[in-house]
Amino acid sequence: MTDQNAMDDDERPDDDVDELDSGELPRGVVDEVERITRLERTAVDENEADAYDARRDDLLDEHDFTSRIRDDDGDDVLVLHPAEWHEDGVIRTDRIDDIDRAVEIPLEGTSDPDDWETVDARNRDLVEAVRADHGDVHGDNAALLADFAGNHYAKPIASLTSEELAEFRTEYFVRNAWPSEKQQEMIEESIELVFEVAGEPNPDVQ
Repeated sequence: MTDQNAMDDDERPDDDVDELDSGELPRGVVDEVERITRLERTAVDENEADAYDARRDDLLDEHDFTSRIRDDDGDDVLVLHPAEWHEDGVIRTDRIDDIDRAVEIPLEGTSDPDDWETVDARNRDLVEAVRADHGDVHGDNAALLADFAGNHYAKPIASLTSEELAEFRTEYFVRNAWPSEKQQEMIEESIELVFEVAGEPNPDVQ
């Protein structure tokens, strides 16, 4: 994201640092691990899949976490646990200090992993359409909305509910996105424009 990469380190909020110090995975790392896992599941080349797997391991190693895929009655769930809970690959319940430190991400938000790639591509096309029609600030906000819709719900932006948009505004946008001041000022308008360009009703508008 342009604005995020352009920010100096001393301008960035302390959220990721606070989460790391408390033993939690930073939200941005969770998002990236989920994205990489979905890409790994759609990779047709074994070397590409292995590269995604290694990248996920490297990201989690930096925060002393591990990952595995759990089968819940046919639905795959990505499970992220602190490495200290494990011994020889087995969870030791006596080492679990706070169950809330674990992260579980359903990977079946769409009917199969290939669907996620299709949904993400559609969302990115919408982002570029917003950017072309309304400029970079709205385009950057649309890109954040695409990250949220794809990684958290594996669904098209235009299918987000009012509750999910509220989660985006109050949680994802303020805690994970590091938006510029201009982006913050225009986020409500950006959301309206995304739905306008998509040709779908904004669920926030009754």
